[in-house]
Amino acid sequence: MRRSEFDRAVSEEFGAQASVLTVDLVLSSVGDRTAAQALAAGVPPRQVWLALCAETDVPLNRRYGAGRQEPRRR
Repeated sequence: MRRSEFDRAVSEEFGAQASVLTVDLVLSSVGDRTAAQALAAGVPPRQVWLALCAETDVPLNRRYGAGRQEPRRR
């Protein structure tokens, strides 16, 4: 997962609350940091995304493949 995919996934899943969650919610599985702090410290976006999903009880079927754009049609 790229950082842009992380940002897209968070925005799509959490809507207006996305920016608040990434800077306020402390995630124990990434070293008791917020998502923003974890990303700044070099934690891979996929790991931060899964930690955020686990902490907020996002269903498993919405965790994987999130943030990816639809393939372009040729």
